[in-house]
Amino acid sequence: MTDGRGETPRRTGMTEKCGVVGVSLDGRDAARPLYYGLYALQHRGQESAGIVTHDGFQQHSHVDMGLVGEVFDEDDLDVLNGATGIGHVRYPTAGSVDSSCAQPFSVSFKSGSLGLSHNGNLVNADEIRDELAAVGHAFTSDGDTEVIAHDLARNLLEEDLVRAVKRTMGRIHGSYALAISHDDTILGVRDPQGNRPLCIGELEDGYMLASESAAIDTLDGDLVRDVQPGELVVLREDGDGFDSYQLVDNENTAHCFFEHVYFARPDSVIDETLVYEARRNLGRKLWEESGVESDVVMPVPDSGRAFASGYADAASETTADGDLREESDDGVEFAEGLMKNRYVGRTFIMPTQSERERAVRLKLNPIKSTIEGKTVTVIDDSIVRGTTSTQLVQLLKDCGAEEVHVRIGAPEIVAPCYMGINMATREELIASDKSAAEIRDTINADSLAYLSTDAVANVLGNDRIDLCLGCVTGEYPYDIDGEATDRDVTRPELEGQTMHADD
Repeated sequence: MTDGRGETPRRTGMTEKCGVVGVSLDGRDAARPLYYGLYALQHRGQESAGIVTHDGFQQHSHVDMGLVGEVFDEDDLDVLNGATGIGHVRYPTAGSVDSSCAQPFSVSFKSGSLGLSHNGNLVNADEIRDELAAVGHAFTSDGDTEVIAHDLARNLLEEDLVRAVKRTMGRIHGSYALAISHDDTILGVRDPQGNRPLCIGELEDGYMLASESAAIDTLDGDLVRDVQPGELVVLREDGDGFDSYQLVDNENTAHCFFEHVYFARPDSVIDETLVYEARRNLGRKLWEESGVESDVVMPVPDSGRAFASGYADAASETTADGDLREESDDGVEFAEGLMKNRYVGRTFIMPTQSERERAVRLKLNPIKSTIEGKTVTVIDDSIVRGTTSTQLVQLLKDCGAEEVHVRIGAPEIVAPCYMGINMATREELIASDKSAAEIRDTINADSLAYLSTDAVANVLGNDRIDLCLGCVTGEYPYDIDGEATDRDVTRPELEGQTMHADD
């Protein structure tokens, strides 16, 4: 992403909310598999990490601020006993940037112990918190995960596990993929519209849940399938399979299309689609819709690589006008014209604008022989504020590019995300009040084009109504105060509502 990733507290781009994992094994301690699974999901959150396990008698927890490798050492893992557990990596969008909102969130109550890892964001968390506080629940954080944990704990006092989860699902409104531990039982829950990903994996000695299949691959497991929207999955004791309960059925889904565009690892399979192939196919569509004949096409590393590869492949087959190429015409050359310095940390600490601009040169260094004297097409997944895109275009022109054309493998981001992605406000989003032509002039590119929303839906094999497109349309699949909806949806009425879900 050209406008910063994972920067805090001065966040300059989009960052993922979280990654969750849960395991139930046959006699083997869960701590190290959870640790490796979190490492595989580190890209989904870099603010905090945590693991909760259960040994059949008591719950063990270690949660702290920092990267997975910073939070855990050998001694930490050695005391996390038990063959079941859940883990979490977090980047905050709801709640404070401190340890009070680090996860998994743990609570002990009359019916046992509860741990909860949450990826997503609730729309009505404040309403439920106020209701629970009024009847005596004490909250230690301002995050929405604690709200879910308290609501579920209360319901577990009156209902069995499945009914308690169903009751909570009937009260919370928004985006959630949950890994839950209730004593030594591990559960996975996906919200009724399936906004955030969650999948099931089979290991040699058990089963697991994870935000992405890459975590399953890391543990030499096999992807079984996605958790379905509105489904509860309960991993059996001793890793002996899992049970499924379809608690809510919705006519339409609201899968976040940006999981495929940017957030997920390219080697993950999300909703039965390999992310890498989806990005390549989005790149092919980008050529079909707005291809421009140039000497070279190059990605912004690493986010634009798969798009650029698909774009170049399509360009080798047809011209920008859609005609088949002659055999002697190779099309647009794919080249790595920008090298990324992987050892540069966060740049928000640089106090002056000139130093922040210098950070682009620290992170990306152009290969002059690939660029000088050539027309260049540079491909990325998004433009957020436009600041870094401006600097990147200037960098290429300073290196001798005759023309710089910018192509983006997603539609314009015109509105914020309320579903668990840290995204800029409307006032900060360059596309919220500027046309593509105006943005082109702002970043000083020779041309600029985005991928259409219809092309995204086509590549992902979905109708538009089955995707969450709020950030590119300004219409959302959830009932959010002050925002338009793209479907008939209302949040649950809590005041005076019976606390029992229908059987």
